[in-house]
Amino acid sequence: MKPLDIVQSAQGETMGTFWSVRAVMQAERSLASQVAGIQAVLDLVDGQMSTYKSSSSLSRFNAAPAGTWHVLPAECFEVVKHALQVARDSDGAYDPTVGPLVNLWGFGPDGARREPPSRASIEAARERIGWWRLKLDASTHSLYQPGGVYLDLSSVAKGYSVDLVGRFLDAAGIDAWLVEVGGEMKGKGSKPDGSPWRIGIERPGAASGAVQYADQLSQVVCLTGRAIATSGDYRRQFAAEGVTYSHHIDPRTGRPVPQTVASVSVLAGEAMQADPMGTLMTVLGPEQGMAYAKDRGLAVMFIVHGANGLEEYLSPAFEAALAS
Repeated sequence: MKPLDIVQSAQGETMGTFWSVRAVMQAERSLASQVAGIQAVLDLVDGQMSTYKSSSSLSRFNAAPAGTWHVLPAECFEVVKHALQVARDSDGAYDPTVGPLVNLWGFGPDGARREPPSRASIEAARERIGWWRLKLDASTHSLYQPGGVYLDLSSVAKGYSVDLVGRFLDAAGIDAWLVEVGGEMKGKGSKPDGSPWRIGIERPGAASGAVQYADQLSQVVCLTGRAIATSGDYRRQFAAEGVTYSHHIDPRTGRPVPQTVASVSVLAGEAMQADPMGTLMTVLGPEQGMAYAKDRGLAVMFIVHGANGLEEYLSPAFEAALAS
């Protein structure tokens, strides 16, 4: 008799958020035996790319003196390289060197704030921004610190960690799984009954983890063989004198983006590809962002604050994904 396959679950904490794995395994095998390995993968990413840990590879680079080269671990180098490629392709609308502005506005390790920073401090931080100032040496996995550059990989590291956990599960002989890290997700294979992994995209305004009804979901998508990342303005923000400031900072202006986009969801083959696209789409806004997505065949869904409430805009690639 063929061993029975069942869906097993595991979860934990990482990067200030939560992770979960659902995996199809034979009943006599236990996903619990893989938890230590999954956690080790996530700890590896956090230990290399956290701006909250002074001992991380990224923090050591950020604190390095001007004119120095630094060898990065392979994983960190891969993420930095991808982030800089997105920055180049978007003409700096996405920029991983935005860290000084993220910290200044109270969304980084320096702690929260209750009022916007001064114009002078914003301009001083902007002097340190610029992806083009960095140099990569692929032969040695080295990154050049020109002086004052502070990388923030929070918009891509979680997505990368999802991919890395997927690779770990593949290596462990687990062929069907759904991985989530802080809202970034990726699925592979099918459930025991042959159905695909399906997830609902939360409508902005529902409490985290509290979606109970279908009308709190915007769309339901199949994640078999693809990843999704969702960025929203409704989780990390602060208000001062009647103005709400989002954690999404436009590196070109030094200020949070206007409160037009409620959320953006991006589908891609890898979570590392989808994750920074959510940030980029939010910075570009619905019109420029949708044009960017259509030009490149990206699967993007905007939920925006319209005159009559929340409105959805789907790129052709996203609509095609819903139909598949």
